[in-house]
Amino acid sequence: MRKLFLCGRSEAGKTSLTQALKGEQVHYQKTQYVKTWDITIDTPGEYAETKTLAMALGIFSFDSDVVGLLCGADEPYNLFDPAINGVVNRPMIGIITKIDEPNANVPMVRRWLEEAGCERIFPVDSVTGRGIDELRDYLLEEKQPLDLDRVMENQRKGLKDWA
Repeated sequence: MRKLFLCGRSEAGKTSLTQALKGEQVHYQKTQYVKTWDITIDTPGEYAETKTLAMALGIFSFDSDVVGLLCGADEPYNLFDPAINGVVNRPMIGIITKIDEPNANVPMVRRWLEEAGCERIFPVDSVTGRGIDELRDYLLEEKQPLDLDRVMENQRKGLKDWA
């Protein structure tokens, strides 16, 4: 399974998603420091919310295979800048959490993640399990080894070299 780096604001559902992906019972647990699990790197929301701590996120992302931007479907504002994928050297996906919440606005959050540059977007609810299998299937896909010919062809087409 590819290792997923989780980045999002406090209470976006990063730890709950980790629990759901591992098949554990979901229970709230505040993340106080960066936790590296077998399948995820779970970061405190304060890192993404604070300019001085945000630089540390780049360092931790190097230990992952995929960068996941998390945004709750009930979020009042967007944390991620447009085209942020330009500073990421890993495939970047969007994960919309809390899709079954009463105040969920999935289309709005999807647009935020599309504008950020996410290659794929996965709507999930860690409590009900909705969408978790699709995300897990994506993470289980075999990584294609890169060779120079494939990289050069993809760059000629304007694609990312890992595509």
